Amino acid sequence: MHSTDYFFTTKPSEIQAVFVSDLHLSARTPRLCRAFIQLIDDLCVLPNLGSVYILGDWLDAWIGDDVYLSLDETAKAKHWLTPVLMSLKKLADKRVQLFVMHGNRDFTLSNRLTKVFGGAIISEPYYLTTPQARIRLEHGDALCTDDTKYQQYRAIIRHPVVLWLLLRLPLSIRSKLGQDIKNKSSQDKASKSYTIMDVNDDTVRHAMRDCTRLIHGHTHRPAVHQMNDKTRIVLSDWRDDGKHITAEIGLLIGDEIMLASFSA
Repeated sequence: MHSTDYFFTTKPSEIQAVFVSDLHLSARTPRLCRAFIQLIDDLCVLPNLGSVYILGDWLDAWIGDDVYLSLDETAKAKHWLTPVLMSLKKLADKRVQLFVMHGNRDFTLSNRLTKVFGGAIISEPYYLTTPQARIRLEHGDALCTDDTKYQQYRAIIRHPVVLWLLLRLPLSIRSKLGQDIKNKSSQDKASKSYTIMDVNDDTVRHAMRDCTRLIHGHTHRPAVHQMNDKTRIVLSDWRDDGKHITAEIGLLIGDEIMLASFSA
């Protein structure tokens, strides 16, 4: 697998779209925030870049846009999210379209926040079309149908009525709920089997019945899976080993989607 630096230096004019997922940015991850800003700065110099897609879990345990939008200008200036939003706005000002998809950690995001940097929320599945390919984008958690308990929870917590009620709770209660959800997710990863936490093959085949490429994240198992004449590309989470931030992201070059290793 080539690095992003390789593609950015050898094929800068051929990169049309970039796909990332599972950054899990928060006040507790300043190094991840800086690494993401570094990537966005790198993307600003790509002459023909048309779009960037964040396929879920951009933010970690996000409990509502009012957490940020209700702040006064002084508080916003000091907030950890402001440099991230401003870097994205710089990219949007270059006429790059910015799209954000909900994940299981940031499903309360709305266009109220994305319009700060000129982006937009997209629902899943979302489709792209190139001359030779039809590409399906999603976060990936809906593909993990072997985990029936999670799918039941997902159907409840993502229901519009539940979400409406959730966003009207006091911030203090939402903050605790957000932390509880994050803790439960971590516990599930530790206690559930490796297989049950991955996608279900039949569900994937059904999802790909009307596309030639599928790009998703969520599982944190980056790979390119060939399925006859169809391809499934799995993006990674962003990892911090204390020295470097690493991730595997997707690049659309022509009609091909490449996984590239990013390091900061």
